Amino acid sequence: MSYSEIVQRAAQALTKIRETKPLIHHITNFVVMNDTANVTLHVGALPVMAHAKEEVCEMVRLAGALVLNPGTLNPDWVEAMVLAGKEAQALGIPVVLDPVGAGATSLRTQANLHLLKEVRPTVVRGNAGEIAALRGAGGVVKGVESIGGPADVAALARDAAQAWGCTVAVTGAIDHISDGTRLATVENGSPWLTTLTGTGCTATTVVAAFAAVEEDPLVAAAGGLACLGYAAELAAAEARGPASFKVALYDTLYNLTPDGLQAGARITIYE
Repeated sequence: MSYSEIVQRAAQALTKIRETKPLIHHITNFVVMNDTANVTLHVGALPVMAHAKEEVCEMVRLAGALVLNPGTLNPDWVEAMVLAGKEAQALGIPVVLDPVGAGATSLRTQANLHLLKEVRPTVVRGNAGEIAALRGAGGVVKGVESIGGPADVAALARDAAQAWGCTVAVTGAIDHISDGTRLATVENGSPWLTTLTGTGCTATTVVAAFAAVEEDPLVAAAGGLACLGYAAELAAAEARGPASFKVALYDTLYNLTPDGLQAGARITIYE
């Protein structure tokens, strides 16, 4: 797949999101719930936050994609995530796992390993510390922030993808995405993203929206990360501080056109 093809498909996915407005079912954390709902709307999809195990299977049947984000973890949520994840996989609905804080505590690490085993997600999006911790590769996580990971992030992404049988997106200054065979990098983004809580979680949400309409998980992950990253670049030009950056990011994401994404996306793909 060439550069021109992948950015064209990313742009087409954004068009399809805006036209079809897929429902993105989130089982996500309290810290980011409002932000991820807004970002879902701004990219063009519809959000729902349904966590009760008594309704998650019914809700996921209506969804275009499912986000699992155990950032404010408790055992009941893990049970609900497994139920929803298995239902989604049985129906062919893409599942995007965000292993928030894996490596920080044994509960978080084991819960995410359990989700990987039981749900077998379509895409896993995490920082280098989280992904490395889940692979036993020396990741260091403090709270929910990565403060250390392997130097070769591309190799980490490929190894994790092969081990888990899915597409893995390791995000950072440069995002590395692999399905175990192919590798893509995304160089869109802004340092301002690190001044806000939950921008990794919102990246996961955008990836899920793209996965709802794009059948190739690697293209969906790269396209979603480029979309949020490019919007952040444009927003940074207006930022005077974190608060004004957040407002500009929301506005820029809402107003970003498919043609704009195709022109601004900096994606490299290695077959």
